[in-house]
Amino acid sequence: MTVFKYVGRTKTGAPAKGTIDAANKNAAITKLREKGINPREIIESNSILHMELNLGGNTVKNQDFVIYCRQFATLIRAGVSIVESTDILANQTKSKPLKKALQAVEEDIRSGIPFSEATSKHPKVFPALFTNMMRSGEATGNIDETLERLANTLEKQYNLKKKIQSTLTYPAVLMVITIFVVFFLLIFIVPTFVKTFESMDAELPSITIFTMAVSNFLQSFWWIVIGLALTVIVVFNFLYKRNKEFYYMVHYTILRVPVFGTLLQKNVIARLMRTLSSLFSSAVPILNALSIAERVVGNPVVGRVVLEARTSLEKGSTLTEPLQKSWLFPPLVTSMTSIGESTGSLDYMLEKIADFYEAEVDRAVDTLKSLIEPVMILILAVVVGFIVAAIMMPMFSLYEQI
Repeated sequence: MTVFKYVGRTKTGAPAKGTIDAANKNAAITKLREKGINPREIIESNSILHMELNLGGNTVKNQDFVIYCRQFATLIRAGVSIVESTDILANQTKSKPLKKALQAVEEDIRSGIPFSEATSKHPKVFPALFTNMMRSGEATGNIDETLERLANTLEKQYNLKKKIQSTLTYPAVLMVITIFVVFFLLIFIVPTFVKTFESMDAELPSITIFTMAVSNFLQSFWWIVIGLALTVIVVFNFLYKRNKEFYYMVHYTILRVPVFGTLLQKNVIARLMRTLSSLFSSAVPILNALSIAERVVGNPVVGRVVLEARTSLEKGSTLTEPLQKSWLFPPLVTSMTSIGESTGSLDYMLEKIADFYEAEVDRAVDTLKSLIEPVMILILAVVVGFIVAAIMMPMFSLYEQI
């Protein structure tokens, strides 16, 4: 969107001037006339105040998008046209990327472009799941139901994601704190006792000798430790973003990790089944639905299985067959999928699978929350206790000699 400065008059003849956002000059003139302003002069603004700073990217927060879908569904159900609904929501939303995209979509709709096609021009704002479901909604005339179904799908996925993130954040933060505490003790506290230990004639325990050696190494070569850590982070980040096989292996390894991997596996299955169920319920063709799900699920391991399922269907086979060959999908998933295919109720069966695994994730997260805190505190106590014991044991020996 571009900012234009204008000078003109209202219908009553009163002078009017200001700025307006539009895709081009003609669109700006159309907008002004719709507002009852006859522009006499209109030029593109070059002011730095009107330049957009794209610091946060063009993506829209999941929460903002869910709210948009629900409000859109409510307006359509109330009989408001798509054009008017888009205009209302563009003025109402607090998300700048969404506001900008909706303004562009509104102009495209007014020019005769279908809504789904207009939104497909903004893939960073409107995901493939949205545009394809809306395309089906336009064809069937059930746009409000499609939007409601989409909002429910996105909201459940968002809530599950946030719940898992909050569960995994605690151990990650506590681990970082543990590392900092250990470094502080080894670099600043342990050295103050070294001279005392060196003046002692008594033989030092192995635990103290080891702790002193680590402390001396960190004092002398701390820059190597930090440099090595930064190098590992940079190389990992580079390979993760640029190397598809490395990216795949990272996700594969994570899914294989005990406890946490199982939790993430259930979450991915729930996300995949919920997405496919929503697409099938919206009458999206199964091959298109699988292509969309491959991108939406956000996991290359599952994405590869979905791609194999699509290839299997193209060859005349079933959706269940490739799922049965993969270690990712338990018998419950493959059995219910097979029943859904044979009875013609695949969307319903996939929805029930998603419900089951979402409930499983909820229970697993609640259990982990109750276990993680004492386990992490125990780990912190053991690590710090090890260093404290290494310091105190020689001190006790000294006191006994005195």
